Amino acid sequence: MPSNAGLTRGAELAGKVALVTGGARNIGRAICRSLAAGGAAVMVNARTSRALAEETVAMITQAGGKAAVHIADVTDPAQVAALVDETVKRFGRLDVLVNNAAVRAETPFETMALEEWRRVLASILDSAFLCSQACLPHLAAARGGTIIHIGGLTGHRGATGRAHVITAKAGLAGLTKAMALDLAPKGITVNCVVPGTIESQRGLPGVPERPESRRAPPPIGRRGEPEEVAAMVRMLCGPDARYVTGQAIHVNGGGYMP
Repeated sequence: MPSNAGLTRGAELAGKVALVTGGARNIGRAICRSLAAGGAAVMVNARTSRALAEETVAMITQAGGKAAVHIADVTDPAQVAALVDETVKRFGRLDVLVNNAAVRAETPFETMALEEWRRVLASILDSAFLCSQACLPHLAAARGGTIIHIGGLTGHRGATGRAHVITAKAGLAGLTKAMALDLAPKGITVNCVVPGTIESQRGLPGVPERPESRRAPPPIGRRGEPEEVAAMVRMLCGPDARYVTGQAIHVNGGGYMP
């Protein structure tokens, strides 16, 4: 798949504003670029990776789009509030929230510390809860707001050594259904995009190597690209997906068929 998949310029999101958590690299970066290619102004959030987040913004602006960076820990309610306020102050409104922030961690269940368990759940579930609540008034005002949670394949089929990540990602699937029902009267759609085996930047601090058992390609014969996940997110944010809500949509090359 070409690396520019999902980056074809369009105007279906023109005039809209998107906030993407964990937007500095990999799938988050691809989502930011894809939404910007669709015409949206994008606030790129990262917790500490300012340089990488600024690279994402540079990619967008060099392609003629609009974007900015805001560094915030999205497990901290005060920092989340400041992130949302800055997004609206900078761009004037808010139409799309993509909850992509997460941590990668692998620890055998029998040695997993409660502190690590809570840290991982907070980074994935608490952040989605906090950001969604903070964005809600603005998304409701947009009368056509969109929330996308980025799930995980292991949350549906399991894996060893990732009890905390799997629990959190499975929780996002449940949260998607609950929020879709609660927010439908406000005109807000809520979906969960679930990536399969995706090529991503490895060798970073805290990023474990993928076990051999999870390195084989899916039936389609290759690993996916971050841009292919981003293309699905972009579609769900557009005008042609307003009847799609409460769904976990898998992008995995046939690696899992629910």
